[in-house]
Amino acid sequence: MAFAAEAPSSETDRDASVITHAPVAYIMSRFPKLTETFVLYEILAAQRVGVPVEVYPLRREKCATMHKEAEPIVAKAHFSPWLSIAIVLANLQFLLRKPLTYLGTWFTLVRANLGSIRYLAGAILYFPKSVWMAHDMQRRGVTHVHAHFCSHPAATAYIIHRLTAIPYSFTAHGTDLHCDRHMLLEKVAAASSVIGISDYNRNLILEECGQQFSSKVHVIHCGVDTDKFTPRDTPTDFDRGNGPMILLCIGTLHEVKGQTYLIQACAKLRQMSLDVQCHFIGGGPDMQMLKSQCEELGIAEHVIFWGPQTRDQIVEHLAHADALVTPSVLTKSGQREGIPVVLMEGMASGVPCIGSNLSGIPELLGGNCGLLPNPRDVDSIVESIQALYQDAKLRRELATNGRRRVEQEFDLVQNAEKLIGEFQLSSLETR
Repeated sequence: MAFAAEAPSSETDRDASVITHAPVAYIMSRFPKLTETFVLYEILAAQRVGVPVEVYPLRREKCATMHKEAEPIVAKAHFSPWLSIAIVLANLQFLLRKPLTYLGTWFTLVRANLGSIRYLAGAILYFPKSVWMAHDMQRRGVTHVHAHFCSHPAATAYIIHRLTAIPYSFTAHGTDLHCDRHMLLEKVAAASSVIGISDYNRNLILEECGQQFSSKVHVIHCGVDTDKFTPRDTPTDFDRGNGPMILLCIGTLHEVKGQTYLIQACAKLRQMSLDVQCHFIGGGPDMQMLKSQCEELGIAEHVIFWGPQTRDQIVEHLAHADALVTPSVLTKSGQREGIPVVLMEGMASGVPCIGSNLSGIPELLGGNCGLLPNPRDVDSIVESIQALYQDAKLRRELATNGRRRVEQEFDLVQNAEKLIGEFQLSSLETR
């Protein structure tokens, strides 16, 4: 079985690769999740280079806003209930045909997740539908399974592999790896390859599981569509001296994103007579708390909460932004981001970016491609924004360097092709 006979020779050929008739299955926790654009657009990129993808979400996301590109995938995705006649029959079939494998897999899931209430509960609850997925993938001729997140999706891929011998890989992102690593060893050992979205994640996986797995743990960055996110060709109002500096912050309104520190920084900047305006894109549990904070600090009229936005809307916001700020933090529970995709989108759009000196973020913004204030350090955030505010040359330099970095290392299609190469290799090894 082969995926693409050869690499496309031009940008036009890039979307016209030879189509294989052997599908790959993608597993994720929820779909279509507005904030997980990296999953959606990786699937679309795989399809563009000739790989048919079957999508198996563990749960259907209930969302008021959906990216338009997700609609055809949602229409064909294999959503499944917690229990059904089909699920019962699939479990009975595997239990009768492969009783030792079926029961052994179940006991491994329980044993490896003891000590983690969340992972143990997930293993038990998702096991029946994971078995149905195994049956359905066999029926559809799936040759490789790829899971996004090393938590429940990777456990499901492990179950499918044990029951069917279909090879699998998984991508480790952020909180899924950083907070709870129960069963990670078993998942890594059985996988054909493991993808870390950063060197930071790869090193963490090998520290946990052992250097004997170094040959199968690779770094493949998430990417963005550099044809969709492009540098603006006109200066902003701030660049022309006709308006405030617009600071854009994109992401779920949640502690791990650190928006509260950006609001504090904005208040200090306003006190310093710097004309800044902060725009938040995204919804989440901290919405009301952040709005109240703006009121208390007296900057509510200079802060706009746009709520969830589609990709096209985000492109428009980036076209008017003077800086993109993602003040990510490490939470008390151990949550932290991997490398926020919104930073890649901002850099691809020629917007100067400010991140946090945390996790894999320096791998994206380092080398004079962005600024890296310390997490939770309001004064450090203020200094970074002030530096951009006062130095147009620095803004242009970061914008140029950031775009180049994304083109070279974080291009969506290039990185999807690398991932597809992992799928192809695993299929050849199991022939």
